[in-house]
Amino acid sequence: MALAWGSLLEAVRTGAPAYHTIFGRPFWEDLDAHPDVAASFDALMGPDGHGTPDPEVLPSGDWDSLRTVVDVGGGTGSLLAEILRARPGVRGTLVEMPATVARSAAAFQRAHVADRVQVVGQSFFDPLPAGADLYVLKSVLCDWPDRESLAILRRCAEAARPAGRVVVIGGVLARRCGGTVARAAHAGAGGR
Repeated sequence: MALAWGSLLEAVRTGAPAYHTIFGRPFWEDLDAHPDVAASFDALMGPDGHGTPDPEVLPSGDWDSLRTVVDVGGGTGSLLAEILRARPGVRGTLVEMPATVARSAAAFQRAHVADRVQVVGQSFFDPLPAGADLYVLKSVLCDWPDRESLAILRRCAEAARPAGRVVVIGGVLARRCGGTVARAAHAGAGGR
């Protein structure tokens, strides 16, 4: 991954990702082409690399009215597993690329929530599973330019039930912000 920094100048000049100038293909395609690198990336993004995710993703803490959550681009499911472990009345769906969701079963089994999870192998640019109470995007939007980020948010808003919410979690580390694992913003999907 250190070699990717060699594309920084090109990215700044063009305003577009330049990973392909070093490795010959875009980042996500490169992961698909190298399963060993993809597994290493999964480990880095999961509990082994970032620690156990904090299931308190709602700024309001209001989980009483929520029964379904969709983790959009949630990797191998470590955040969704923790949310479901903490809330036995909630069911979850993990939306991630097919090769990644294929590696998600272990996270759900470790948390003893596999019976309350559905995995959907697809791009988050395609229509998302509809009708959930909550759509979570953790460390997703920071990987995409504005146009693509807006498209992802639109997919969440289209899929959410009328009173559904979308929570965006960014990359603020707990040790730097006094216990809050991430800054989160939420909006009712009804206000499309």
